[in-house]
Amino acid sequence: MRHPPRSVLLAVTGAAALLGSALVPVVSASGATPACTVQYAVTGQWDTGFQGSVTITNNMAAMSSWSLGFDFAGGQKVTQGWSAKWSQSGTTVTAANESWNGSLATGASVSAGFLGSWSGSNPVPTAFRLNGTTCNVDAEPTPTPTPTPTPTEPPAGGTAPALHVSGTELVDASGTARRLLGVNRSGGEFMCVQGYGIWDGPVDDAAIKAIADWKANAIRIPLNEECWLGLSNVKPEYAGANYINAVKDLVARVESYGLTPVLELHWSYGQYTGNSAGCSDAHATCQKPMPDAQYTPSFWSSVAGTFKDDQAAVFDLFNEPYPDRATSTVTQAWQCWRDGGTCPGIGYEVAGMQDLVDSIRGAGARNVIMIGGLAYSNDLSQWLTYRPTDPAGSLVAAYHVYNFNTCASESCWNSTLAPVAAQVPLVAGEIGENTCSHAFVDQVMKWFDDRGLSYLGWTWNTWDCSAGPSLISDYSGTPTAYGVGLRDHLKAINP
Repeated sequence: MRHPPRSVLLAVTGAAALLGSALVPVVSASGATPACTVQYAVTGQWDTGFQGSVTITNNMAAMSSWSLGFDFAGGQKVTQGWSAKWSQSGTTVTAANESWNGSLATGASVSAGFLGSWSGSNPVPTAFRLNGTTCNVDAEPTPTPTPTPTPTEPPAGGTAPALHVSGTELVDASGTARRLLGVNRSGGEFMCVQGYGIWDGPVDDAAIKAIADWKANAIRIPLNEECWLGLSNVKPEYAGANYINAVKDLVARVESYGLTPVLELHWSYGQYTGNSAGCSDAHATCQKPMPDAQYTPSFWSSVAGTFKDDQAAVFDLFNEPYPDRATSTVTQAWQCWRDGGTCPGIGYEVAGMQDLVDSIRGAGARNVIMIGGLAYSNDLSQWLTYRPTDPAGSLVAAYHVYNFNTCASESCWNSTLAPVAAQVPLVAGEIGENTCSHAFVDQVMKWFDDRGLSYLGWTWNTWDCSAGPSLISDYSGTPTAYGVGLRDHLKAINP
């Protein structure tokens, strides 16, 4: 859906900010100083890569620009970064301010993040220099690992299938065809950036079991790139390592019930005020027409590095692209979709779908990748013509359909979807209707069933079924008049 509920709907919703166990300790080095202090943190780490952040506090006179320098002692390399101009010469790393965050008043702080590579060890830097002044000088900046919470063993004991693409099908490790049939679990895209928590409602074992009891086998999990990357506009308790660990914990719980987690970028950075704009805010507070080049490749590199050893996890690149609302021609829209760059009508630098596929594969992940088309993923008419190149050969066409969409009839599905499904797997990542009934989704499910295709209902949240639309009235799984159609159908085909 383009518009998840705003904050006004959240006032009556319990926010369960699940802070899961960290597989990699969060390591900080900090010390008090009359000049400046720097906090350095490893917010995520995988085989040969890691995500880090620095928070700089200026205790000197106000400055109009800043440059932070430090040295890596373990051969680490910065590969990309955000909220600063990152560079590296030998072992020395420099982070210089962007044009919009150069002013640093006395007592003020600024944060920036980066992705890096490591081999052998990943020691924390021990000295930091702000505009040439040594920080943290009043105390030795001894690295102090934050204790790793003891993981809670999932009680279900199930195993989600490792997936890859074979021809027009998703298949498991044994080559058996698998359909993704399930629900969306909204919350991770908006709760954090609005300052309410991480998830909208419970995501504990009882909540996931309730989804499994519907005979679902997949859950799509919308995410927010600013929360994952830990940008400074998000409350720290809902950002960076806390957010990443919450996502990792939910993925582990979903898989323990044998369900496939679909990790999807829903809200992203970039100011867009053109046709069909969801908000005027540059921050990730609404659906944007396309992902941004500033942060989205870093988001997917980090997500891919985190889950590359988990072939059960599926990646959905971007919720609902709509560059066609900004550009003047359909050709321009599809070129923007694939190639990104400077797109007509979009004021920020765009990351194209090829850029994001490259970011994921560059991180060493071979996970299945879903890619939605134009018109809020409702138009796949030229998806085959413009599909990105994937060295892993594991791309899936993603499609969204509601009763109010343009392509919402069997004739349109026959003419535009069937040719796509004849060449690649097709997943309807969102299906739904705003009628508080299920006559339309019944038609959708039949068409997809007849062709052995996948679909996931929007959404497993206790909102009003006409505004959401919502599948449930409570998190024990009581269906709404709309949700009963999906529940009964899944139980009928998966007895």
